[in-house]
Amino acid sequence: MDPQAAGQNRLTELHELEEFRYQAFEIMRLYKNRMKKIHDKHIVDRNFKPGDKVLLYNSRLRLFPGKLKSRWSGPFRVVQMFASGSIEIESKDGTNKFSVNGQRLKHYLGIAEEKGNTVVINLKEP
Repeated sequence: MDPQAAGQNRLTELHELEEFRYQAFEIMRLYKNRMKKIHDKHIVDRNFKPGDKVLLYNSRLRLFPGKLKSRWSGPFRVVQMFASGSIEIESKDGTNKFSVNGQRLKHYLGIAEEKGNTVVINLKEP
């Protein structure tokens, strides 16, 4: 047993262990970056401006929710935004105004309603 050779062997093993730890750290860093990109791809920007149409999430819909009943109600119109994150919205007809948390809103992507330009087609029985 040579103490000098044993010490050199132990030092080599420690260097290999340190290199293995560094490679594992790099692989984990790359994995986390990849998962962050995948996660961030699905996050939707919620920047509201006054006049935008939004839908409001109804978290209190507990009694008889129904299988296909939507928890989103609206559309509402954004009136004012506050620095605290709350947003003042009003109903479609402009009668009800109330303030809600901005996290309970999402943009309304509905079709614009056209008035007056409707075509009626009467079908005959064959």
